[in-house]
Amino acid sequence: MTIEWPAHALRLQDSIKAGSATIGIIGMGYVGLPLAVAFGEAGCPVLAFDLDDAKIAALKAGQSYINHIEGGRIAPLVRAGTLDATADLARLGEPDVLLICVPTPLSRHLEPDLKYVEDTTRAIAATLRTGQLVILESTTYPGTTREVMQPILEAGGLAAGHDFFLAYSPEREDPGNATYSTTKIPKVVGADDPISTALSVALYAHVVPQTIAVSSAATAEAVKITENVFRAVNIALVNELKLIFTAMDIDVWEVIDAAKSKPFGFMPFYPGPGLGGHCIPIDPFYLTWKAREFNQHTRFIELAGQINADMPQHVVRVMADTLDARFGRGLRGARILVLGVAYKKNVDDIRESPSLRLMEMIEARGATADFHDPHVAQINNTREHPTLNFRHGVTWDLTAIADYDAVLIATDHDGVDYAGLVASAKLVIDTRNACARAGVAGENIMRA
Repeated sequence: MTIEWPAHALRLQDSIKAGSATIGIIGMGYVGLPLAVAFGEAGCPVLAFDLDDAKIAALKAGQSYINHIEGGRIAPLVRAGTLDATADLARLGEPDVLLICVPTPLSRHLEPDLKYVEDTTRAIAATLRTGQLVILESTTYPGTTREVMQPILEAGGLAAGHDFFLAYSPEREDPGNATYSTTKIPKVVGADDPISTALSVALYAHVVPQTIAVSSAATAEAVKITENVFRAVNIALVNELKLIFTAMDIDVWEVIDAAKSKPFGFMPFYPGPGLGGHCIPIDPFYLTWKAREFNQHTRFIELAGQINADMPQHVVRVMADTLDARFGRGLRGARILVLGVAYKKNVDDIRESPSLRLMEMIEARGATADFHDPHVAQINNTREHPTLNFRHGVTWDLTAIADYDAVLIATDHDGVDYAGLVASAKLVIDTRNACARAGVAGENIMRA
């Protein structure tokens, strides 16, 4: 069946293919900023939106506020007029394309919190015009684009798929991954009409090596959820194996390293102190919530979530037991240094970091918890960990490290002097096998 394209859709397609369409990106965080830089470097005009005035000021000055995005990439785009930034949502009618990259957190009851998506969609609806393409990139449950966004956007009388165009394309950012940056990762796109799909494919062709079009927005939403459920479940599996093998006096890291020599049928995942980041600890519960609408139960996913959520408690228990066995004391009154509060190595992102929960649990047991992180100088305002808000990290000082009762390696950043740490510390609780991977051994190392 041949689809007749309206004239405004053809004009939008031509401008997208020519690279002249203005691309508005809403949310200048760990997803939006790399995307803005990628499109800017491809020669596409970009208008960046964020309600944080500090971010807007930094961008206008050609500066970066995310460690792995160099300011040297932003400044030339600003000087050339390719990248502009604003906090004025009244300007949402200017871009030809709008990409939504806002947070999708969980509520305290582990239910989807779509406040940012809904508020952004309402702001877009206030200025929506014929011929605009709107794409949601934020991770969410299948059905969000069609069931939540589309009614809000159509309330003014314009129809999706004819007057304006609507699609979903899940972000696939992996902050700090030097091998797979934004422009090296294939993009999935899905829409509920062929014109929106074709326009989205043409758009992302400017910045990614491959675009995979799926049959609907809900399918694209399900792709992202599936990717993160896969990781969450496999991490839970190795976390459980770690507990089992430790009880058997077997080194789980040695087991994984040997198993991954098999060229098929095995993919290595590694245990840790819990899950962090903006995706893996959250996204599976979006699917769990949505599945209830269809009277389906996500028992496997929920069990994995429980195992991963229990890992900080295991780490604190190992620390307390080791302090008691070696020094005749538990955690009460102890001084603990947490090494690393970023959720993964070599980044400055602390969202959902297990280190924050570990620090709270340590202090709840009567100890004090300082932290050092070469990428994070201060714990900024967090909704979930108010007792840690605005706490500053301590400087790296091997002499001072000797005064702590234990050092907890929660994040295995590169560039840390692990040999000096082990030589100076009374006790090292290593949740990442960082010392062994650095070739450092010592009787004062306890893996947890």
